[in-house]
Amino acid sequence: MGRRTSAGKEAGLRAIADVRGVIAALAIDQRAALRTLFAKAMGCEPERVPADKLVQFKEAVSRILTPHASSILLDPEYGLGAAKQRAISAGLLLAYEQTGHEGAARMPRLLDGWSARRLVDSGANGIKLLLYYSTLDLPDVNDGKQAFVERVGAECAEVDIPFFLELVTYAHGVADKSAELARLKPSVVAGAMREFSNDRYQVDVLKVGVPVDLTHVEGAPAAAADKTIVYRREEAIECYRRAAEAAAEVPFVYLSEGVSNETFQFGLELAAQAGVKFSGILCGRATWKDGVPVFVEKGERALEDWLEQDGVRNIKSLDRHLQHAAPWFAGCEARG
Repeated sequence: MGRRTSAGKEAGLRAIADVRGVIAALAIDQRAALRTLFAKAMGCEPERVPADKLVQFKEAVSRILTPHASSILLDPEYGLGAAKQRAISAGLLLAYEQTGHEGAARMPRLLDGWSARRLVDSGANGIKLLLYYSTLDLPDVNDGKQAFVERVGAECAEVDIPFFLELVTYAHGVADKSAELARLKPSVVAGAMREFSNDRYQVDVLKVGVPVDLTHVEGAPAAAADKTIVYRREEAIECYRRAAEAAAEVPFVYLSEGVSNETFQFGLELAAQAGVKFSGILCGRATWKDGVPVFVEKGERALEDWLEQDGVRNIKSLDRHLQHAAPWFAGCEARG
């Protein structure tokens, strides 16, 4: 028997997914990362980027791209205006965590002044929590993070709304994007997926990066800075299978982790070759990040033109890779 899903959570998941039950979602809940992109284009420090520029950008992305997505992930700090401008057919996910992290432990923090109930009252069909997690971290660090996720899972269950857990994996003391981290990533991703598939967390969908560093895969369109090949293609495909098995019956979707659209497509091709039953994607920067300098340099009308052409093309190029995805309810049993 599959996992049971409550009536409220089922309704939320159906709103977030397409008619097939596959999640083809657009992510633009970035805050610090979006500020950094703007700062680079503006030639200033991130803290000098006006908040209204972030709001305007999110609104344009939502207005023009959500007709081509099953749902959109936004933040309640800068994204509520964008939520109101989404297509009527698009569901709404709202982020619950504060942006970024502090300290080596990378402990999560919730947004001040918000609760699961308040996110629902703001129109959310689902709630997302981002968690930095490493199976290689100290037991007391991970125990604290696990308890934190349990509390958020219980809060989402109380208001009967789907809980999406985004897992960002790392290894303490190992440089991001390094060949060393690439070698560790498959086991860390699989271990995190195995842990949070446990019923105690009440997670409805796992949002994860692909279980390899795509820039270190043989034949990848974008090579790592040091051009080190960590995985042969067949090795990478086997990593996908092991991670998928670790998720048990919890549906999972892939996030783009800031890579280019072309590189993310390559990652989805590997997933298809591996035969894993992922339930869709939640893709952000690979779809819209190149629109930031257009907006900064030429204004909102130019951004809208870019989104209508390049942005729509980006999102449709990814959707073509979802023919191999499985519906979120493949391992679930709904209940009234």
